[in-house]
Amino acid sequence: MLLPQALTAVALTVAAAAVFPLASQAQSKITAEEAHAIGVDAYIYFYPLLSMDVTRKQFTNIEPGKEFGKGPMNTFVSVPQYPPAEFKGVVRANFDTLYSIAWLDLTKEPLVIAAPDTDGRFYLLPMLDMWTDVFASPGWRTTGTEAGQFLVTPPGWTGTVPAGMSHLPAPTPFVWVIGRTKTDGAADYAAVHKIQAGYTVTPLSRLGKEPEAVTVKVDPAVDMKTPPKIQVDSMSAANYFTYAAELLKVNPPHSTDQPMLAQIKRLGIEAGKPFSMDALDPQIQAALQTVPQDAQALMAWKVPTLAREVNGWSMNTDTMGVYGNYYLKRAIVTQVGLGANLPEDAIYPLNIGDSNGKPLDGANKYVLHFSKGETPPVSAFWSITLYDPEGFQVANSLNRFAVSSWMPFKSNADGSLDLYFQNESPGKDLEANWLPAPKGSFNLTMRLYGPKPDALNGKWNPPAIKRL
Repeated sequence: MLLPQALTAVALTVAAAAVFPLASQAQSKITAEEAHAIGVDAYIYFYPLLSMDVTRKQFTNIEPGKEFGKGPMNTFVSVPQYPPAEFKGVVRANFDTLYSIAWLDLTKEPLVIAAPDTDGRFYLLPMLDMWTDVFASPGWRTTGTEAGQFLVTPPGWTGTVPAGMSHLPAPTPFVWVIGRTKTDGAADYAAVHKIQAGYTVTPLSRLGKEPEAVTVKVDPAVDMKTPPKIQVDSMSAANYFTYAAELLKVNPPHSTDQPMLAQIKRLGIEAGKPFSMDALDPQIQAALQTVPQDAQALMAWKVPTLAREVNGWSMNTDTMGVYGNYYLKRAIVTQVGLGANLPEDAIYPLNIGDSNGKPLDGANKYVLHFSKGETPPVSAFWSITLYDPEGFQVANSLNRFAVSSWMPFKSNADGSLDLYFQNESPGKDLEANWLPAPKGSFNLTMRLYGPKPDALNGKWNPPAIKRL
């Protein structure tokens, strides 16, 4: 027989278990220190998923034509010109191609993506799942430049693929298509616009029928002003993991993610189930509070050693576009350059310092020297773009944000090429080779489209940037 004191203790235990059903398990299986470590791993694992969804909402919660590069789902929104100086919708935007962007909603049925004949012109239609993996990349390198149709299907679809179409099964029901068409400056816009008009999205059931107008019901609750990166980075741990659990219900994890899913289940985050931070033991809750800051600090710490460093350039030629279980790299790429391509399509050497290892600053003047025949080895073209420390372009007197191989550079007498990065003009005769820099800190991203093997295997590397 239980004494009154014992009955009271039992009642308290039962009550506590009812209030903290997950916490009672967590206390017996996980310490606060373990919870924090798993929380950091989970934060990094989910970072691309949250970033993609916030970006999706902001890009599609608007009528077409109202804002640069944004519009309803299931239609291409083609950008008619390079992004303006104030554009902050995507970090490290490129100024080599004109974008044709489409967010696909496959929850109702498959969609047919059509591309026109580009007459040999370089184009890409990389398709990203909600984890930022490029699962398909129609375009110049893979499918050629003749007209084509691509059937994009949702997870689990078992229908029949129409004749003449390429089947592209999507790992998640939402897909981001970041189309790019090579553009040689403003004078080339008209020719590119004709190609962009040929990129279309058609529901499979509407194929061969008159297209229906795509509409959107604007949700006033969506933050349309704060850049997606800042929205995600400023979330509390509770809001972050609650949001992650909601997205996990809709977007299947990759098959190789099972070890990570088993790990985060110990925090109560499980596919198909809601998550509540309040349901956890108070000590576990406290341990998770600093997870966002600690995970972001880890990401920042890893950036300098994330890739092979040569001559002050970070060479990300491996594990790009498809990341496997390298979740930390996937998160960092999301943070510094959401929408990265497969390396076979394009690589992005990132400058992290001059020849002395010092960060670039507009208080100084710099030159990048290519010996004759040593410009970036590409089958398509290359460029160098300048950004501020946050990854956004900087307004300048020339309205020039990048230098590209199509431009009429002034070569030296020996056939070599010097490019200048500084705040003030290097002189009228050298302005063709000048990329204006701000007065403060800045960084550079080199892009090689259709990189040749030497650029991928490390035989060729960019030369060091030297301070004048």
